[in-house]
Amino acid sequence: MLDIKYIVENPDIIKEGLAKKGYTADVIDIDALIALHKDINKLKTSSQSLSEEKNKLSNSIKSASAEERPSIIAKSKALGEELKAEQEKLAAEQEKFDNIMLRMPNMPSPESPVGKDDSENIVRRKVGEPAKFDFEPKDHIELMEINDWSEMERIAKVSGSRTYAIKNDLAKLELAMHMLVLDKLRSHGFTVITVPSISKEKPLYGQGYLPFSRDEIYYMPADDIYLSGTAELILNSLRADEILNEAELPILYAGFSPCFRREAGAAGKDTRGLVRVHQFMKTEQFVICKNDIAESEKWHQKLLQISEEVLQDLELPYQVLEVCTGDMGAPKYRQYDLEAWVPSQNCYRETHSCSNITEWQARRTNLRYRDNADGKVKYVHTLNNTGIATPRALVPFIENHQNADGTVNIPEKLRPYMGGVAKIGKNA
Repeated sequence: MLDIKYIVENPDIIKEGLAKKGYTADVIDIDALIALHKDINKLKTSSQSLSEEKNKLSNSIKSASAEERPSIIAKSKALGEELKAEQEKLAAEQEKFDNIMLRMPNMPSPESPVGKDDSENIVRRKVGEPAKFDFEPKDHIELMEINDWSEMERIAKVSGSRTYAIKNDLAKLELAMHMLVLDKLRSHGFTVITVPSISKEKPLYGQGYLPFSRDEIYYMPADDIYLSGTAELILNSLRADEILNEAELPILYAGFSPCFRREAGAAGKDTRGLVRVHQFMKTEQFVICKNDIAESEKWHQKLLQISEEVLQDLELPYQVLEVCTGDMGAPKYRQYDLEAWVPSQNCYRETHSCSNITEWQARRTNLRYRDNADGKVKYVHTLNNTGIATPRALVPFIENHQNADGTVNIPEKLRPYMGGVAKIGKNA
C-alpha cells in the first residue's frame, strides 16, 4: 500500500510508476482516486459538524422549556437522519477508496529495467558453464524411474495431478538441501523458524497475495482458512500492528514450511515431473529493516548473494536476471530472479526470486518502529528471497550431476548432509 499523502503530492510520479508496471488509467485512475480522497475528507468534516450540532441540541433539551422541547427534538431527529445518510455515503466512499488502495502496486525502483513482460528481463551475469555430457543425458523423470526414487504414477491416483512422492536417496537429498540452506542462513545471522501453512485472510492482504491472486490460493471455507504459498506470508504478519525499537532491526528470519499453490494459471506448462506441483517445501529468507532505501537495497544484495552461494554450493550453473517493471508483481520495488541450468530443457529455469518490497507490505500490516534519531514512528521495509524450494531445485540438480550409469554426484558442500556419500543411485 502507498501513502495517500505522497500520491496526492506526486500524482505524475505515481502515474509514471503505474505505467511502467503496466497499469493503465482504466485500471487505476489516479485523478479519480485523488478526487475521491478529497470527497471523503469533506464528508468526514461535514459528518463531524453534524454530529457536534446534534450533540449540542441533545444536550440542550434538558434545560429547554416545555414549549421549546418539541422543536429541538424534531430538529435533532432531522439532523440524526441527515447524519446517518452522510455516514452511509462516507462508508461507501471509504470502501471504494480502500479497494483501490489495496490494488495500488508499489512503485518500481529507478534502477529497475522498464519492460512489458519477462521477455524484457535483463541477464546481469551467468555463473558456471552449462553441463556437457559425453553420453545421452536423461531428464529428471527418467533418473527417478531408473533409480526407484519416486511413485509419480501411483501418487497421481491418490492425490491427483501436479503432486509428487519421492523416496529413498532422493527424499534424503530433498531434506539435505534444506538443512544446508538453513545452516547457511543461521551462519549469516538469521533466526531459523518453522511456521504453519495455514493463514487467516487478513495476512494475505498484508503480504499482497490478495486482492491480486485469489485464484492461485487454496481456501477451506468450512474453516475460513487459507493454505500458504510461502513462509513469507506468515512472517510478514508475525509482528503486525507492533511498534518495534530500532535496536531490534534488522530482523532476519529463515522460515521453513510446506507450501501450497493451485497453479490455476499454469495449464499446459510443466505438467510432468517436479517443476510445477501443488505442494512443495520451501525455506524462505525474510528481512525486516529500517525505512531507508540504501539500507533495504543493501539487504537486497545480501539476500541475492546468499542465494548465489547456495547455487554455488550445489555446483549448479545459473544466471541472475534483473526483472523488468512489467514482470515484477504488485508488491515489488526491485526484483532479481536466479535461474539454474536444466539440461533436458536446454534452458535456465527459476529457482529463486529475490525482492525488495520497501514499506508497501508494512503499511498493510501496520508494522512500524521508532527511529532513534528523531523519535518518529516509521514503517519498516521488508524483503524476501527463496532460500531453497523443493522439489523444483531437485530437477536441475540431478540432471546436471548425472553420470552415464544413472547415478548422481553429490557436491562436496552437500555431502555432510547426505551421510558423507559422494554419489547416489542404484549403481552407486
